[in-house]
Amino acid sequence: MEHFYTVQGEGVHMGKPAYFIRIAGCDIGCVWCDVKDSWDAKLHSEMSIEEILETITKTKAQHVVITGGEPAMYDLTELCKALRKEEFMIHMETSGAYEIIGDLDWVCVSPKKFKNALSSELQKAHELKVIVYNKHDLEWAKTFENQISASCIKLLQPEWGVRESSEKLIIDFIKENPDWSISIQTHKYLNIP
Repeated sequence: MEHFYTVQGEGVHMGKPAYFIRIAGCDIGCVWCDVKDSWDAKLHSEMSIEEILETITKTKAQHVVITGGEPAMYDLTELCKALRKEEFMIHMETSGAYEIIGDLDWVCVSPKKFKNALSSELQKAHELKVIVYNKHDLEWAKTFENQISASCIKLLQPEWGVRESSEKLIIDFIKENPDWSISIQTHKYLNIP
């Protein structure tokens, strides 16, 4: 759908410069999705791996984030091989609803209620990021605690549209559950694309 060099705005790697590859196509259908234009892959032109690499290598990016849409709908083996050859750190942001295929350095799984994350893919997560709209989402987040690896970092992120109320819920929850942390969408506060 699009690709651009920016700063990672959320999660464990927040604040690091990164090249984003946003792959079109998604059947998850999150109500609060901020890139609904990515859902229909047919609306976007295709780009070769060579064209993508040519653009990325013109930047000082060390990290490449593959996101969507839902990037795990695709076999990313060849893209990852090409990125690995150029020695990029390869990250993916996914709902975990599909098998993750590709050689990745960091996997952020952000499960959605609209389509269940696969247990096998939750085990691959380095970072679990649950979007919090209301207090029920906090209890739902806890259901993943036994499905992820012991080293997985657990994050709660306020849904942007209700951030004032959800931030308070998250802060109260984290004080009682200190193995969780908060993820803020700093790119939205700072107007970073």
